[in-house]
This record gives sequence, structure tokens and C-alpha cells, in this order.
Amino acid sequence: MVRRMTKWWVRAAALTALAVALQACGDRPDKQAMAAVQGLLTAVQTGNAGGFEALLDRPALRADLRKQIASVARRDDLVVDGGPSELALDNMISPQAFRLVQAGSGAPLRGAPSKAQVEDLVKRLDDHRVCVHDLTPKQTCIVTFAKEAPGWRMIGMLAGGVTIAVPPPAGK
Repeated sequence: MVRRMTKWWVRAAALTALAVALQACGDRPDKQAMAAVQGLLTAVQTGNAGGFEALLDRPALRADLRKQIASVARRDDLVVDGGPSELALDNMISPQAFRLVQAGSGAPLRGAPSKAQVEDLVKRLDDHRVCVHDLTPKQTCIVTFAKEAPGWRMIGMLAGGVTIAVPPPAGK
């Protein structure tokens, strides 16, 4: 009887541990990814160019934007020798290229988004990538971050200016 009860407790403990482990592997982005996204959005909102730059992988962003622009050009049967200049790409990669607005009204956001607001905007793509998405049911990615050696960095963004609609704080 005692042996049977011991086996039951061991099995229950093993199942509980497995459930906790599987929950940790869910779709929620990790804390460092969330902190990087919040840091970027705060830098955008406050105009902190240094804070913004610290969270970029500029070569990856340039490559992403160059690819998007070339795709649009091909679609429109345009050929531009060499593509956009580094200066043109760098002007697209600045805090001024981003707008944070209130969801629904589209009014400029008054302050930096809270942790809870950022959590509503971020989805996990895989173990090494997350994105800031729009608030449509499709959740289209607007900005993409990747886990790199120095930490989470922005590696992709929509070309042509980025508007991020931030949901209202919980309870409002």
C-alpha cells in the first residue's frame, strides 16, 4: 500500500514538473526580449537617439529595408542601380521614423508605454525572434527583434515609417 502511494506521488510530481516545463516553453516572449522592446519604444517616445541606437542591429536593418525596397521596385518594374543609399536607409532607421499612437483614436501617445501595454504588442516568432505587431486579428509584424550575442536587437522594420498603435493601459 505504501509502495503504491509512493509511486503515485512520484508520478504526480513528474507530471507537475512536465507541465511547468511545457508552460515555460510557450508562446510568451522572454523577459529580456520584452525589456528590449520596451527600451526601444521608450527611446522612440523620449527621442533618446543613444538608447534607440543601443537596441539596433543596423547592418541587419539596412539589409531588411534594402530587400523590401528592391521587392517594391521589382513589383513596379523599376530598376534602380545600387538601390537606396546608406544615408537614405539610415534616415529610415531613427526614432523620428517611428510614431507611437493611442489605439482607437490615433492620437499621439503621451508617455512611454507600460510593461503591460508592451506585453500586448509583442509575440514570439521562435526561440530567437519576437515582433511588435499591429492590433488587428492577423497581428502583422511591424518591428522584429532577434536574440544576438549582446542581447535582443531590432533586426527588421516596415519600410516607410512605422506607426505603432499602443493599447490603453489595463482597466481603462
